[in-house]
Amino acid sequence: QVQVVESGGGLVQPGSSLRLSCAASEIILGLNSMGWYRQPPGNPGKDREFVAHIDWVGGTTYYADSVKGRFTIAKVNTKNTVYLQMNTLNPEDTAVYYCKVRDFDGVEYWGKGTLVTVSS
Repeated sequence: QVQVVESGGGLVQPGSSLRLSCAASEIILGLNSMGWYRQPPGNPGKDREFVAHIDWVGGTTYYADSVKGRFTIAKVNTKNTVYLQMNTLNPEDTAVYYCKVRDFDGVEYWGKGTLVTVSS
């Protein structure tokens, strides 16, 4: 069973930075992409919002308009790991951040999420 584990969440003040990590156990069919989504805490009925995505081959990145210029996604090939560097955080960024891994067969795996709270 593939495991996806996020880490790095916490409580920070507006304007601060935070780096999230996501590590995936070995993907037998190979990694196709990894990405980050978020969902406001205490609101499970709301769909997860796309944040950022990176193609494992080639490294092309994609960002939601709301985070462009503030967030950066990067990968470490040898560790099946991606990072999400989040700068200039604001209260609207408060959410549970989830990592999604997709293999070359189109199967998707999700982590359990890490909570980011931006508050003064």
